[in-house]
Amino acid sequence: MRIIGVDPGYGILGYGILEKNKNKISHVTHGVITTEKDVPMYKRLGYIYDRFVELLEEYSPDACAIESLFFYKNVKTAIHVGEARGVILLASSQRNIPLYEFTPYQVKNNVTGYGRADKKQVQKMVKMLLNLNDIPKPDDAADALAVAWCLAVEIKA
Repeated sequence: MRIIGVDPGYGILGYGILEKNKNKISHVTHGVITTEKDVPMYKRLGYIYDRFVELLEEYSPDACAIESLFFYKNVKTAIHVGEARGVILLASSQRNIPLYEFTPYQVKNNVTGYGRADKKQVQKMVKMLLNLNDIPKPDDAADALAVAWCLAVEIKA
């Protein structure tokens, strides 16, 4: 089973792809989709959609895991992140890819065993769990791999 994990954002959207074969979980790829600040939001969302569809077509995931929106102090930021999440939900839905959502607490707890772990702890565990040489960069990609890991350990494949 192939899983794509997503750390939603509109400036930087992280993705990570894992393969689960029985009880073995392995790293396939990871990266980010970035958009420019001076581009209108609707064009940024279109760009995210197009790049994400390319990932879906290239890697053919069986499931998508996305981090749920958590509390933001800045309402405008929350709205834009929600819009970027909507693009991912739409692209997945159009391809009949089941989508699973995880809270930041669930992600941290699944990866580190502690729901209030900091970013560095999560990144170190992602590196260790996936037997990578280095901590995945940028942070958004490491976070996306952590989200994918959550689904990989919870789903039967």
